[in-house]
Amino acid sequence: MQRSSELRVALGGFGAIGGALAQRLDRGVPGLRLAAVSAKDIARAERRLAGLGRPVPVVPLGALAEEAEVVVECAPAAVFTQVARPAIEAGRIFMPVSVGQLLEQDELVARAAATGARIIVPTGALLGLDAVRAAAEGTIHSVTMVTRKPPRGLAGAPYLEQHGIRLDGLGAPLRVFAGSARDGARGFPANVNVAAALSLAGIGPDRTRLEIWADPGVSRNTHRIVVEADSARFEMTIENVPSEANPRTGKITALSVIAALRGLTATLKVGS
Repeated sequence: MQRSSELRVALGGFGAIGGALAQRLDRGVPGLRLAAVSAKDIARAERRLAGLGRPVPVVPLGALAEEAEVVVECAPAAVFTQVARPAIEAGRIFMPVSVGQLLEQDELVARAAATGARIIVPTGALLGLDAVRAAAEGTIHSVTMVTRKPPRGLAGAPYLEQHGIRLDGLGAPLRVFAGSARDGARGFPANVNVAAALSLAGIGPDRTRLEIWADPGVSRNTHRIVVEADSARFEMTIENVPSEANPRTGKITALSVIAALRGLTATLKVGS
């Protein structure tokens, strides 16, 4: 594929995150250009794309890597590999939003090393990953994350359905999960990709501890992280405004992806 002075970006998914990314790229991000999108509802996607200044084609998930140097995955977790594998096999820059799926398919990292692909995980609806990565260069003793979400933000999670946990009419905070980040990402694939990103930056998915609370008293998705390391002890809390289109996702997630994309071409890049 012939390269231009701009990096072409393809979006695997055109929901709340993909739509926000498309609009921002269409308005202009230096060094980047929207090249293609993929969507389950092609006709609806084409109607939405018609409103952009530079409409782009809607292509199958597996064809995204043929259209761009950078492939962003922002689709349902069930189709993660349909975006990831072609991008990695083609040696592209692959940016996953469904980070929890990397914990289930860690062989993709080894495959990327063989093909020359790069996997860049955006910070997402989290904060402080730079500090966690820095601490990981020394010794981290423990990482704990406590997530609180409005009950509707956890609706439909496989873990809740498997354990018969109902959140309808919940009147007080309820801890619905306590365990490893790996198990949390598996049981709540649309809710705690932040825990997967945190675990990859730090001490891994099996040692990173996670609690998830359904809390009718909060209106924002809240994450509190405590890190104990030989270099520092730090606590971080973020309260994310849920997206109107998808309450499981914070508005800041799409902005985080844009920030990560900017870092690919920026002359000045702040943070590791």
